[in-house]
Amino acid sequence: MRHRLLEMLRTSLEACSAAGILETGDLPFIELEAPREEAHGDYATNVAMILASRAKRNPRKIAESILKHMDDRSGILQKVEIAGPGFINFHLKENVWAALLEEVEKLGEGYGRSGFGGGCKVMVEFVSANPTGPLHVGHARGAVIGDVVANILGATGYAVTREYYVNDVGNQMNNLGRSVYYRYLELQGVKVDFPQECYRGDYIVELAREVFKKEGDRYLDTGSEETVLPFFTDYAARSIMEGIRDDLRAFGVVFDVYFSERELYRGDGVAKLLEDLKQRGLIYEAENATWFKSTAFGDEKDRVVVRENNVPTYFAADIAYHQNKYARGFDLIIDVWGADHHGYIPRIHASIEAFGRKRETLKIILVQLVSLLRQGKPVAMSTRAGEFVTLREVVDEVGRDAARYNFMMRRSDSHLDFDLDLAKRQSNENPVYYVQYAHARISSIMRTALEKGFSIPTYRDIDPAVLTLPEEITLIKSVIRFPEVVEAGARALEPHRLTFYLNDLAGTFHSYYNRNRVISDDAALSRARLYLVRCIGQVLRNALALLGVTAPERM
Repeated sequence: MRHRLLEMLRTSLEACSAAGILETGDLPFIELEAPREEAHGDYATNVAMILASRAKRNPRKIAESILKHMDDRSGILQKVEIAGPGFINFHLKENVWAALLEEVEKLGEGYGRSGFGGGCKVMVEFVSANPTGPLHVGHARGAVIGDVVANILGATGYAVTREYYVNDVGNQMNNLGRSVYYRYLELQGVKVDFPQECYRGDYIVELAREVFKKEGDRYLDTGSEETVLPFFTDYAARSIMEGIRDDLRAFGVVFDVYFSERELYRGDGVAKLLEDLKQRGLIYEAENATWFKSTAFGDEKDRVVVRENNVPTYFAADIAYHQNKYARGFDLIIDVWGADHHGYIPRIHASIEAFGRKRETLKIILVQLVSLLRQGKPVAMSTRAGEFVTLREVVDEVGRDAARYNFMMRRSDSHLDFDLDLAKRQSNENPVYYVQYAHARISSIMRTALEKGFSIPTYRDIDPAVLTLPEEITLIKSVIRFPEVVEAGARALEPHRLTFYLNDLAGTFHSYYNRNRVISDDAALSRARLYLVRCIGQVLRNALALLGVTAPERM
């Protein structure tokens, strides 16, 4: 429906331009959304105000011109009104909505999908946690957000690649190997002064035990710590990455590519990139370090790319990594980062602009922190001390579905309180249970209908005009708007729109079901309601699938 209205608006604007009433130039992206208040219509647009700001004219006058040239030959509009400073509110005829329900039946699992992405090649890079320990709940939130973003982009016509960047170079890896080596020595009675910068936690001890079990005391008396550290580092990194992959699979997250940072340094890749920047006049020496002129591209200050000890910084590797992404042919790059990386955005945008890339080809999604609650109280976590709740522990405790859904219950840039007790509760208070129960309820209705001799109706079997209750109209509109929700989520990179939508749809359905009989003595009304319920069930399945959550038939 939204697309039909958009086409009418574009046609009207073109007619205004042809008549010399408006100079539209390159038409802006037309925002056409469902207003929060029903009194403001089914859809509203601010296009008149956008054009007015360009032309320095009264927006209401522009809105009047747009409406004067609007051609509603299909007869879908009940009324159109100009509101406030120049909003245009569209009220559609109710029978128009019900007629669109046939699309749900025709498309089935494909309902909600579209092709507006046009095959654009997109990389979504997310999680990318250092292989120095198991994934914790912070990583879990980033994992599901990245995964669902990839899902909705794929559903809207983008060619999506999921990538995990393995930070397997640098001091953190050396500290990992040293941590396991020292615990290995302790297992054999060697007294070790465990450094503060080393990693703690039971997983380090377990890795040391594994080495001791396989290798015995082979690495006890080697004479030089430096000669054995590569073995311990490689062993620990490999084992931890295997665990990370297993945990992600259990969480329903599978990557297409695991990209090792080491690849960037093969053939002096980072050094060659820095030389390229130098040839462009964007590198200089100062204070015994090498600097990138990021201020030339809007950053607040220039950034060090090579330290005084001639070791490239993480930023240098990140520049190389993003150029590698572009070199692989991606049109759009999406990075999912922790909120603590907010200050990093200007410098990475500066780096891609230095190579002639447009800023809009790199999108950053910031993910705020998660607080775990149990019995209403925060669960203490300290990664430095090795005392943290892992992704696997959360999945094992509340289940994959509840974990994924609850991590999506807020905008990614908002802090999230994850109530473990609530996530396990089988009640309407638990959002995922509430939504899944709606689907199970619909499945039960369909089984009951078959038992009573009803066939599952098609659109041709029903008279949609009998669906006149306000809740029925609301449900029909919600079903029809599902593809719009998916598209809007993809455009804005806001996957939480799906959970918000599902919560509303499930709530409206439960309320409707509790007050009305789907199957009654009125055969025509029963068929129409069964068809509506069937469509709701299909949308619930499709939306939950995009979230990576199951749609049970029984609960």
